[in-house]
Amino acid sequence: MKPLGLLTLITMFSLSLLTAQISIKGTVTDQDGLPLVGVNIVEKGTTNGTSTDFNGNYQISVFDNATLIFSYIGYNTMEEPMSGRQTINVSMTEGMLLDEVQLVGSRSPKRTATDTAVPVDVIDIAEVTTQSGRVEVNELLQYAAPSFNANKQSGSDGADHIDPATLRGLGPDQTLVLINGKRRHQSSLINIFGTKGRGNTGTDLNAIPASAIKRIEILRDGAAAQYGSDAIAGVINIVLKDNTDEVSGFITYGAYNTNAQGDFPAGTPNTDGNRLDTDKDGNAIGSDKSLDGGSVKAGINFGTAIGSDGGYINVTTEYLKKNKTLRPGFDFRRGFGEAAIQGFNLMVNASVPLSENSDFYVFGGRNYRDTDAYAFTRNDGNRVIPTIYPNGFNPRITSNIIDNSLSAGFRTALENGWKLDISNTYGKNSFHYFIKGTLNASLEEVSPTDFDAGGHNLTQNTMNLDFSKYYSDVLEGMNLAFGAEYRTENFIIFAGEEGTWGTYDINGLLITDPTNQTQPTDPGSGELRPGGSQGFPGYGPANEVDRGRSNLSLYADGEFEFTETFLLSAAARFENFSDFGSTVNGKLAARLKASDNVNIRGSVSSGFRAPSLAQIYYNLRFTNFIGGVAVDQLLSPNNSPVTASFGIGPLKEEKAINAGLGFTATLGDFTATIDGYYIKVDDRIVLTGNFDAPQIPNVEAAQFFVNGVDTKTTGLDIVLAWQKSFDDNRLSATFTGNINEMKIDKVNNGNLDAETFFGERDKGFLLASAPKSKFTLNMNYSKDKFNVGLGLTHFSKVDLLDYQMLEPTSDYDSFQDKINQATDTYENKLVTDLVFGYQLAQGLKLNVGANNLFNIYPDQQDDWVEGGGYWDSVQMGFGGAYYFAKVGFSF
Repeated sequence: MKPLGLLTLITMFSLSLLTAQISIKGTVTDQDGLPLVGVNIVEKGTTNGTSTDFNGNYQISVFDNATLIFSYIGYNTMEEPMSGRQTINVSMTEGMLLDEVQLVGSRSPKRTATDTAVPVDVIDIAEVTTQSGRVEVNELLQYAAPSFNANKQSGSDGADHIDPATLRGLGPDQTLVLINGKRRHQSSLINIFGTKGRGNTGTDLNAIPASAIKRIEILRDGAAAQYGSDAIAGVINIVLKDNTDEVSGFITYGAYNTNAQGDFPAGTPNTDGNRLDTDKDGNAIGSDKSLDGGSVKAGINFGTAIGSDGGYINVTTEYLKKNKTLRPGFDFRRGFGEAAIQGFNLMVNASVPLSENSDFYVFGGRNYRDTDAYAFTRNDGNRVIPTIYPNGFNPRITSNIIDNSLSAGFRTALENGWKLDISNTYGKNSFHYFIKGTLNASLEEVSPTDFDAGGHNLTQNTMNLDFSKYYSDVLEGMNLAFGAEYRTENFIIFAGEEGTWGTYDINGLLITDPTNQTQPTDPGSGELRPGGSQGFPGYGPANEVDRGRSNLSLYADGEFEFTETFLLSAAARFENFSDFGSTVNGKLAARLKASDNVNIRGSVSSGFRAPSLAQIYYNLRFTNFIGGVAVDQLLSPNNSPVTASFGIGPLKEEKAINAGLGFTATLGDFTATIDGYYIKVDDRIVLTGNFDAPQIPNVEAAQFFVNGVDTKTTGLDIVLAWQKSFDDNRLSATFTGNINEMKIDKVNNGNLDAETFFGERDKGFLLASAPKSKFTLNMNYSKDKFNVGLGLTHFSKVDLLDYQMLEPTSDYDSFQDKINQATDTYENKLVTDLVFGYQLAQGLKLNVGANNLFNIYPDQQDDWVEGGGYWDSVQMGFGGAYYFAKVGFSF
């Protein structure tokens, strides 16, 4: 049966189940009778919802005998059955001890998103996922948060498998991620090739199932004084679902349009029916497809109550299978495109009441991903064995990524009114490489074609002791908090099998004595046949690392409402790292109510970020492709004598100063937040360029992690929202924007050559990770069972410097001429998303739509680009149009 016919039958069957809808209206107030603005009202078991206007009024059409759920930050969630009523007025009460909602950026239970002294985005993940076909958390946030950016990579080894993400244009490791307010561990992967965030580690947000998330809070302000190292750019707090007595789930399928927009030469790989794929041995095979990158994602979430005092357990599972995408590439890069992913997620969130004022909580999960990405093509020469691959080969870098986490704690209210929270959070990320469709050229005809290449893992354990108390009778309200944190970290690199890293002699023996053993040569060119697996060389015994450290921190903060109009908050934090010493940081923030509807807010803080263990100890010998030419390189660890011999000193912490000023306004059905920011970071840790290394055997170049640059970032975040309900119609529009400007104040090259240390090309990568702007307008309309959403996203111009920068300047008229010719300009682009939704029956909804509806691509470039395709990994992506259908259910 054709898919359209099947869809028609499903629709007709579902329509037969429909019952009449009834219009419900009412008013929502607080316990003092004052109207509450922006209360979320959802028909239980559906995604049908609305929210209250400026006067606390709402109207919604629901199925007969429906139950309405009323939720609002800082207030107890309420459920109201219709029971034959057409008017339901609700009075909400402020949350008590175990039900209080606390926003990131404030330890007071009395703050809301527009009431805080610093900018906080609160993203309803259920609403975002309903209106989009995007299947990963990074993709969802890319189009929902003003200054969040994440890029799909290609040809960047591990970064093809874990997307580097940034906030306000800073590094992936300068944003702290929390789960339910507890520190999340980072990935063990460090980005080393042509990616955004080169030289940085980051947190793998895609390891968290989207359907387990209740909301995401993004604190867009420096917060190292409140939450510790890594919070220079801000904090992302992911709040897990805690609902009970409901089962919900979804299944979605989508695929990309392969009709890449561009003027490609005839016979270009991956176009005109010459699409590259490989068989199990890595040999090229052709196919002609109009769609690729097909992805299936399914998830289910269910919760049940524990006892009768508010306890719960909520469980989520998700499955994802996503095929590769392949886009036009040059002859040396026939596998340009996004990686394939197959993964499974499990997340649990639970709370067990122990008494009226105490509970035990636990949450955590496991994420498994099997990923598969193409490396650069080996066409001929000393790296190809014709008897194995007569036509060359395209190595595949595959990986098993396992991410485990578990947090458990006890919280209670003491007799004196103080709240106590004791917790322990454990997390581990393991990244294991397997290289397929490859060979070790020094083994010649007897080489295997796949290898276990080893990998790395990062383990983190964090113990927290937190006290807080809200004084309603001091000033107009005062909240005090203090606590301690003890954290241990361990970073490991483990070796792969010998063939993935070893070089062999003409007798097939591992070379241990180069002076007495002869390395094979290519009969055509006479060049030595290199060792190690092609595509990714793998980790050997010399690369193995097992290093750890500990951190102790103490903090105190307070919020003081001196009057009903003026709020002041202050925080200080002391941290001591076992491997580099101590630091103290502070923060002041204030909010002034200029009127009942307008708040002015501002902050100033100091921050820091300790160098990660990976930045200190990571090391690897690898093959890098520079302008299509293979170059063997060494990435030397920071603590190595080799590194010291080049004049590179020990890594120290990054230091930051943050300042922000903005305002919020609520005017009828319209709300606005506009916040300017200034971030100065000294001693940012980056990856150097390639130094000539003739003194190191079998290595042409070496590079290092260094405290290389000082940067200054200024910008503006804008969030404007409007919504209106009339009769059975609901209209809403949200505009989010970010204007950003990063400047490199200083390159800390000392006596080393500045262009080699961190040259114009390296600067270009760093600046491109902070796009000049991004503007998104999301508009939604709903009536009865139908809704439609339209999204428009404007991506700013991006300039990158390609591999021509590594050519001799003598080949050009001048150094500036070389810069001009090496500049790849990606002009402004507008991407359109469209989705239609229909409530087939109570608890059953269908969404169909397209992301990047008009198949817009970045501007086409020449064959000097980083990834070997016709585009770099710029913020709008290079996948083209994505069409999807999604069925959601609940009962």
